[in-house]
Amino acid sequence: MRIEFWRNAVEDIYQDNPPQQPVAIELWKAVRRQNLTKRWLMNIIDQREKNLDDRAYRDISELETYAENTQSALLYLTLETLGVRNIHADHAASHIGKAQGIVTCLRATPYHASRRKVFLPMDICMLHGVSQEDFIRNNEAKKIKDIVYDIASQAHVHLEHARSFKKNVPAKAFPAFLCTVAVADYLHKIQKADFNIFHPSLHQKSTLLPLHLYIRSWKKTY
Repeated sequence: MRIEFWRNAVEDIYQDNPPQQPVAIELWKAVRRQNLTKRWLMNIIDQREKNLDDRAYRDISELETYAENTQSALLYLTLETLGVRNIHADHAASHIGKAQGIVTCLRATPYHASRRKVFLPMDICMLHGVSQEDFIRNNEAKKIKDIVYDIASQAHVHLEHARSFKKNVPAKAFPAFLCTVAVADYLHKIQKADFNIFHPSLHQKSTLLPLHLYIRSWKKTY
């Protein structure tokens, strides 16, 4: 019902008839002010609806598609609010969104495992001979680390690919990409933990994260 509400709300917003709901009204104002692309909003809603069946991703490609249509779509909208419409910025946003989506999936794994659910790509788990029950019981620790390494490596590839566009991305787009600080921080921490996704250090706050955000913001880089 919530999904259907927001699908109808977005349709009404683009017909200048927003529902009298605080978030919808503010979104309508943003659409009018920044001429936001309707497709990105609908992609987010459609992808969330597809994800309601609560199952593991079949492969890394399916996880990346989900991330592209949610995280990357939000970044495209953020770029538009900053007045940035640039193909290089869009390419960077696509890869950053995928990296962020993969990292979010990894970060949530201990929480989901504690509730007897695993959403990591099934093809990679099968490749290493690990079942969902192994994750839930934290068995096969070495094989689980290998799975996490493979998935984290894919996030790192996307992050580095996004940074390869840096010289061609307008400086005013950089605030949209400050989320890379948190993504890179998690990837660094999980590497230090030898890709043990259940390591206690991964559940601690990063006290230096605000400082790193400030430095990146000051340097206008991501």
